[in-house]
Amino acid sequence: MSLWFNCFFHDEFLAPLNKSAATRAVRVLAKAPTILLTNPRIGEQLFQFEPREVRRILVGEYEVRYELQDSIIYALRLWHTRESR
Repeated sequence: MSLWFNCFFHDEFLAPLNKSAATRAVRVLAKAPTILLTNPRIGEQLFQFEPREVRRILVGEYEVRYELQDSIIYALRLWHTRESR
């Protein structure tokens, strides 16, 4: 299975306030692709997106929503869990 991680963590909003927190966040989020490649269905399935297989996984204090299509994982959204979504 391959991973196409089409989102990025842009720390401009966090780094000016706390550079060490921004660095920690990037390190935690960098582990998500490895977790998903090892076990792509580890995340909770979000049935409201059917027939697409959209799932969510918590990585540190961030939620990543991703979609499985055949042997590809598409990262759809990423946000801090403190944000109201």
